[in-house]
Amino acid sequence: MLSYRHAFHAGNHADVLKHWLLVELAEYLNQKDKPYWYIDTHAGAGYYALDSEYAQKNAEFDTGVGRLWQRSDAPATLARYLDIVRSANPDGALRHYPGSPGFAREVLRPDDRLRLFELHPTDYVHLTDNFKHEKRARVEKADGFALLKSLLPPAPRRALTLIDPPYEDKKDYRRVVDTLEDALKRFPGGVYAVWYPLLQRAEVREMKKQLAKLPAKGWLDVELAVRTPSADGFGMHGSGLFVLNPPWTLPERIKATLPYLVKTLAEDKGAAFKLDYQIA
Repeated sequence: MLSYRHAFHAGNHADVLKHWLLVELAEYLNQKDKPYWYIDTHAGAGYYALDSEYAQKNAEFDTGVGRLWQRSDAPATLARYLDIVRSANPDGALRHYPGSPGFAREVLRPDDRLRLFELHPTDYVHLTDNFKHEKRARVEKADGFALLKSLLPPAPRRALTLIDPPYEDKKDYRRVVDTLEDALKRFPGGVYAVWYPLLQRAEVREMKKQLAKLPAKGWLDVELAVRTPSADGFGMHGSGLFVLNPPWTLPERIKATLPYLVKTLAEDKGAAFKLDYQIA
């Protein structure tokens, strides 16, 4: 199923949570001099034009990054994320938003590497074009679930992997667990981050339960809901990020920021956050 296009949702509340935490994870890895790889199994286009027909259809960025990027009261933990957004919009108008590879590109150092997978033919073309001059990046038109194993363990024995499927197919939830079970056997020391939608579906709860049982050194699960779940049970009311082998410093760094995001991105009184973790 290749109908999903992230351009419709670029810069929304889910992107804010995902990309802020992606920057946090990368900056932690940057503390060591040794290089690492950033691996993105569902990389998308890499960058998005917010004035495009896709992005303007629902203008989801207005209630996401649009509420944040020019505020002066943002916590220090959001500074790097917001600086990257601003650097993509130097004229002061919010017209562009980086995808996950775009944020990684800005945070990674000269000796680090990006390995990007994208299966959608149109997004693959855009991704290739956006990174054609980036010597640190390798872009492949492939199923990231299937090809992740070919990269593990990475040459530098350090890596941050983002798994961010569209979940159009319910099998994606099971594939996430199976892929990470295999990844931990091949490379148990890697940092693995899984984005997921907050939906009133059993598959979400079961996936998280299974992820917590995997043989990692620890895990962290953070959720940001921006609205009350709909009465009919349909629609996404927030999103989450589940991290295997998270930095031990991550809970303290992010817990004070989450109330700010709830307040700033809330669409009704149902907005809230959850933060659970077990870190050895």
